[in-house]
Amino acid sequence: MAKPPSYRLHKGSGQACTKIRGKTYYFGRYGTQASKRKFRELLARYLLSADPTNFGVEIAELTLAEVCLTYANHAQSYYGSVSQEYKNILMAIRPIGELMPRKLAKDFGPLDFKLIRQWWLNRDVSRGYANRQMARIRSAIKWLVSEGTLPISIYQAIKCVTALSKGHCKAREAPPIVRVSDEEVNATLPHLSDVVAAMVRFQRLTGCRHGEACSITPGIVDRSKPVWEIRLNHHKTAWRGKPRTIYVGPQAQAVLLPYLSRQADSHCFNPRESVKQKLDARQAARTTPKSYGNRPGTNRVSKPNRKAGNRYTTASYGQSIRYACRLAFPSPKGAKGESLRKWRAAHQWAPNQLRHAMATEVRKSDGLEAASVLLGHSGLVITQTYADQDREKAIEVIGRVG
Repeated sequence: MAKPPSYRLHKGSGQACTKIRGKTYYFGRYGTQASKRKFRELLARYLLSADPTNFGVEIAELTLAEVCLTYANHAQSYYGSVSQEYKNILMAIRPIGELMPRKLAKDFGPLDFKLIRQWWLNRDVSRGYANRQMARIRSAIKWLVSEGTLPISIYQAIKCVTALSKGHCKAREAPPIVRVSDEEVNATLPHLSDVVAAMVRFQRLTGCRHGEACSITPGIVDRSKPVWEIRLNHHKTAWRGKPRTIYVGPQAQAVLLPYLSRQADSHCFNPRESVKQKLDARQAARTTPKSYGNRPGTNRVSKPNRKAGNRYTTASYGQSIRYACRLAFPSPKGAKGESLRKWRAAHQWAPNQLRHAMATEVRKSDGLEAASVLLGHSGLVITQTYADQDREKAIEVIGRVG
């Protein structure tokens, strides 16, 4: 951390002074209580400023891109650099760098706000996604106002831009998230690496979020009781002060156990192990004698620039499943363009659908309250959006009384 500004004597004038970001500030006669009070006030403003690198710069000189970068730095420290919300915020402010990189922050208004929204709509995102991204920009402006970086009039103006409503705009509607059948999951598992297949089985058995499955380490697994408990420090609702515990039954314990024999702070599901398994399988299936061709580690084909990390992210976990779905459910020969996109959309599933499947199963067998507890929800209303209604039961009742 940089050394904070100090209270100093300006020998030429006899005044107290300090220097911040190359600019000298004077406080009156050195040693007086008044000069010390002015110095403390300036120091407090500097230390509490949203972005010390812009301290002393007039608001009129700051660009919109600069103040958004300030908010991104705040979001990184608040949410964490690996959190999905931080990545979503970076995506939300991305259009600003392309559409208005030199626009002054003080000139930002409702029309610019709508222009950013249109940038998203031109990329065929759903109505809900566009609304969520604009809500993140609105939150950024609100935070910048609270830090004194922007005038409140900007936030008041963009609040007048209402969210896109269903049936009153051309944006497409995202299909509802439904449970994935066990048949689809079982058909996909052979095409996944052992590590990702274990993640899928664990998530299906526990109903945890896919981000939670990615973040599990041996150190947070309590194995002292017949039903293990995983107490998460970082999760979706941690900022609200709500605890989150994943309950692990015997079947899920058998899935997780092989991945607990590592350091307490190492992630259980490691993509580097998936890469190694893939290379070992390729080497085992090799038909060329080892004395011919390239040996492991000497392949002359250009290596990828990106290397596997030490943990899965929600994006890489989902990508692995989508790729496996393409192998498990190959598209019809000759399909391309829009027909190919529709085929893939109908024959692939996402990790969050495993949570829906678990919620529906528990709700059907043990009721809505049990499903709510296992999912970690604070209210039954939220659980109803996850657990599909028991259609067979409804048909049976209406057939009897209707």
